[in-house]
Amino acid sequence: MATNRTFTMIKPDATGAGHTGAILDKIIKAGFSIKAMKYTRLSAERAGQFYAVHKERPFYSDLVDYMSGGTIVAAILEKNNAVEDFRTLIGATNPEEAAEGTIRKLFATSIAANAVHGSDSDENAQIEGSFFFSDLEKF
Repeated sequence: MATNRTFTMIKPDATGAGHTGAILDKIIKAGFSIKAMKYTRLSAERAGQFYAVHKERPFYSDLVDYMSGGTIVAAILEKNNAVEDFRTLIGATNPEEAAEGTIRKLFATSIAANAVHGSDSDENAQIEGSFFFSDLEKF
């Protein structure tokens, strides 16, 4: 069953390029409400914990370095069918394959520097959101 919440993270490439406001504007105009948000920087240890599912993959250490290399914006978003609708809004991981008008088409510079993370399932949205917001039930 689909839920009405998802998790997103605006990644260091997008925050560093000054795209945070434009990305948040697109999210809000797409009908999402922001239930919780924080501007923070991940340590290498915390980035490694967040991406532990990829630990055995060859890109893991580069991913950890990238995600701990600048500030991020973590947020809990709410809307009916939130996970699926947000995945549509952000577009394909590869910005060259992303649909026109999607966040990644507009703001990503590569597969690795793809501007934004979006949970891929309701279960992962809960897990990922709880990683950043320990009092998630309050939102």
